[in-house]
Amino acid sequence: MRRGREGAQVAWATAFFHLFPPLLLLLHRIPAVGAEDPYLYFTWNVTFGTVSPLGVPQQAILINGDFVYFPALDMHRAAGGFGGLRVNSRLLIPVPFADPADDYTVLIGDWYTKSHKNLARLLDAGRTIGRPSGILINGRPGKDSTGKDDPPLFTMESGKTYRYRVCNVGMKVSLNFRIQSHAMKLVEMDGSHTVQNVYHSLDVHVGQCLSVLVTADQEPRDYYMVASSRFTKYALSATGVIRYAGSNTPPSPDLPAAPSGWAWSFNQWRSFRSNLTASAARPNPQGSYHYGNINITRTIKLVNSVGLVDGKRRYALNAVSHSDAATPLKLAEYYGIADKVFKYDTIADEPAASDAPIKIVPNVVNATYRTFIEIVFENPDRSMQAYHLDGYSFFAVG
Repeated sequence: MRRGREGAQVAWATAFFHLFPPLLLLLHRIPAVGAEDPYLYFTWNVTFGTVSPLGVPQQAILINGDFVYFPALDMHRAAGGFGGLRVNSRLLIPVPFADPADDYTVLIGDWYTKSHKNLARLLDAGRTIGRPSGILINGRPGKDSTGKDDPPLFTMESGKTYRYRVCNVGMKVSLNFRIQSHAMKLVEMDGSHTVQNVYHSLDVHVGQCLSVLVTADQEPRDYYMVASSRFTKYALSATGVIRYAGSNTPPSPDLPAAPSGWAWSFNQWRSFRSNLTASAARPNPQGSYHYGNINITRTIKLVNSVGLVDGKRRYALNAVSHSDAATPLKLAEYYGIADKVFKYDTIADEPAASDAPIKIVPNVVNATYRTFIEIVFENPDRSMQAYHLDGYSFFAVG
């Protein structure tokens, strides 16, 4: 588990509802005849280029010449773009809704016009990265410098239903997402099918992804998508245009109002339920295994904290801020020199005292194969924290 410079970027370890970060390309399953699934190959040419999403030229990470990369460690995200890796269910696995007319990816997130180097310098000087400069939807704020709307991002035909996959790919700020005059039926969240409730706006936290079905059942014209900041003392927002096919009528300037307060978000979260009769990665239903019967052999309680180490602002789990070793950890284990590179269990299963000094070392927790571990997250800070549980099976239970 790792915690980097900024608390909004906690790698390896996203809260109960942040189970994976979006990555890069659109991946479509191609039916084939044979004994195994087909192989898909992609070539990613990684370069450094200049982008100006908020009017300020910045150096950014590009993939194949596009602003479409979503890193999760160090300060890479502040220097990079974002994109969606779309993995569809195998054809033999039933999906609990009809095929949509089209499938759209909507990437929302905060954005800083300070370079990643300047943000790192702020943290190393003991300061925070501060408030973001704006909000982006698919890399755009929605309007140009004259206030004119950007070209439409998506097109819908009257009477048809579309799937929108919405991900918060920002660094720090939770966002509320809504579509002018349209209801959204939630069908999937972080890779699992949900009970299909209808919402008019949804809070999407850093690292969280969800899918909604939207039916084009309104008057043919243009409509705004809106992403706006939540739980902040400042108000930031971005818009994107959805166009009905054949429309030449601009969207109404009256944007749907955002919710306010924490209680609204908590109550909405309590309304989310897993669809236990739907299939997941395998043909068997998501609810076919009774996790309540699992014998828990260990409980690890992780408490995040922030403090200064040699004058530099650092974030930690149980008073340990992860740093990469000179030798990659798995390589050290493979060659039997792990004891010379890092120590296991530098954090205990119970958190350290609240005033314990932060240590900067490789943070590796040792666990026993095929055991079930309960992990409890506690955030005593007043700001939101996002944890990313990566590389294995994690199930939110409370």
